[in-house]
Amino acid sequence: MNDKEKMIIHLDIADRKYGVSINRKDEELYRKAATMINERVNKYRERVPGGMREDYIAMVTFDLAFQLTTMESLNDTEPYRQKLAELTRELEGRFREEQTETNAG
Repeated sequence: MNDKEKMIIHLDIADRKYGVSINRKDEELYRKAATMINERVNKYRERVPGGMREDYIAMVTFDLAFQLTTMESLNDTEPYRQKLAELTRELEGRFREEQTETNAG
């Protein structure tokens, strides 16, 4: 990434400010991610008042990791690809058999 594509933005995450060097085209995504984290931290603060900031952040991290893992498992298309390949081979074999029977008959 060259210097023209980069920029530094400041994000407030869980009551702390962070300067982050990012690709310009990703700014909106970074800001949405920071908003998502803050909303979840606030949700835990409401549920468990008086907790430590680090605990809230740990729970948010766990929530997001669980969500990512769940999404990855839903997007795993390899079993479907394997089944499609198997069915394709089976159909091709049957078409060949029919072709052979038609040519022989």
